[in-house]
Formats: sequence, C-alpha cells, structure tokens
Amino acid sequence: MAYGLRFDERGRPRRGMAWEMAATLLAEQLVLQLERANFVVLKRPPRPPHSAG
Repeated sequence: MAYGLRFDERGRPRRGMAWEMAATLLAEQLVLQLERANFVVLKRPPRPPHSAG
C-alpha cells in the first residue's frame, strides 16, 4: 500500500521526504482498519485456457 501511495495519478513519484513518511504511516493505518473490519482479499481461481478450436 505504501508503494502505491508514493506515486501520483500519472504514475510519477511524489517528491519530498514528507510523502515517504506520510505514505508509510497511512499504509499502516489502512492495514489496521482493514484488519479490524475483517476485510479479506481473495484471488479468483485461474480460468481454463481458451481453446482456439
């Protein structure tokens, strides 16, 4: 999460040490909130390969 928060909407890195610190702190807080809410991220099972037939 912190990695994603370090970049702007265009994918460019945000400048300054404050962004680094803020991204890390915010990511930690988001993870705690998601854990408290029992939020679960699930991965879908892979689809069967497409047949060209």
